Amino acid sequence: MIKPFRIEIPQADLDDLRTRLTGTRWPRRLPGAEWSRGVPVSYLRDLVAYWADGYDWRAFEARFNEFPQFTTEIDGQVVHFFHVRSAKEDALPLIITHSWPNSIAEFADLLGPLSEHFHVVAPSLPGFGFSAFPEPADERPWSAERVARTWAELMDRLGYERYGAHGNDAGALVSPQLGALFPDNVVGVHITGGIGLPTGDPAELEGLTEEEKESLSWVSEMLSGTGGSGYAPYLAARPQTLGFGWADSPVAQLAYLVERFKEFDGWQPGSEPIDRDLVLTNASLYWLTNTGGSSSWTYYDGAAGMPIDQSAVPTGVSHGGSPVFRRIAERGNDVVHWQDLDHPSHMLAMAAPGPLAADITAFFAKLGHGATKR
Repeated sequence: MIKPFRIEIPQADLDDLRTRLTGTRWPRRLPGAEWSRGVPVSYLRDLVAYWADGYDWRAFEARFNEFPQFTTEIDGQVVHFFHVRSAKEDALPLIITHSWPNSIAEFADLLGPLSEHFHVVAPSLPGFGFSAFPEPADERPWSAERVARTWAELMDRLGYERYGAHGNDAGALVSPQLGALFPDNVVGVHITGGIGLPTGDPAELEGLTEEEKESLSWVSEMLSGTGGSGYAPYLAARPQTLGFGWADSPVAQLAYLVERFKEFDGWQPGSEPIDRDLVLTNASLYWLTNTGGSSSWTYYDGAAGMPIDQSAVPTGVSHGGSPVFRRIAERGNDVVHWQDLDHPSHMLAMAAPGPLAADITAFFAKLGHGATKR
């Protein structure tokens, strides 16, 4: 039921990618300040030139293939995953879930440090990367809950009865669901952030000072979609339409991913917190597996948003933000660990894998759990 896997992209696919990159038909620059109308043409031209003639996919492919990988079919879906066992036989198993608009590439520099302390299981979300949807796709929605049940089955197949969970962004929605649904198996849930953000319910603001309420004013704009590019409402309504461009043009795919990274992290020219090779590895993985469109289920199936409240198992947070968020989060969660790591990136595993690995380790050390393997 579990098959070994290696990433081996045909050379013809890489040659086709380069041909498309070098033959791009570029749009004219629109008037307005840099980034005010979207990704600047000059910025993307430079990045695409490097993608075509400087970036080395084979180097990253070799790095990924240093880690044991497998596939298995669960609920009609092929799931690709890394399974990196620690040298410590009694290490705690840990399932980690990546974000959108990312992929398993998010954990390229995290798997090694985490495996010093954990038996790490890192699956690709359904519809992402090598967990591509079958043809025809399953008509049932892929909610965060369905993914959590799939992850529980995966851990059971691997023989792990007790384990931890970590997630970022979309993964931060799946991991609390896993804890809430399977508290007898999950010892604790660690997420990068998103917990404690007010949803608009007036009851959430009870007991807060006027200064604290004012500090939350930006949250309502972010959650309503009135700020930034407004990408979320369209993805929730018509993702298939955008998928045509992403499947046919690697530059269209890259532009969309770069804009999301910039929007989430507040990139300024010359100060990107994530190495461009990692950005291009992520874009290459989307392109080479043709999963740009299918990854959008996180929006149209309602799996984008904030993590659920759950008090079934302890919660740890590494990118918690203002203390007022913790006050709100503690009303519905058993928060035992709260950090605000001093790093500006939403994609923390890519920008600061060392500090993130240390924080995950510190959280589970507080819980004092070891591993049991059937």
